[in-house]
Amino acid sequence: MVAKKKVSSLAFLCITQVKSAIRRQERQGLCLKALGLGRIGKTVRRQDTPSCRGLVRSVQHLVKLEKVE
Repeated sequence: MVAKKKVSSLAFLCITQVKSAIRRQERQGLCLKALGLGRIGKTVRRQDTPSCRGLVRSVQHLVKLEKVE
């Protein structure tokens, strides 16, 4: 069995949308929706998990990422 890595409950990501999803792949728009974004300038706070990091990575050119302790 592989031991799962524990995620610190105090690590958060502050994600801000800085570019529009118009004329982008449909998949990227869906990733923004999954993150809770949808318009330029909107900021959300999400727990720092591998799944959240994967969503951010797929739209890294559309968002600004800050780590919050």
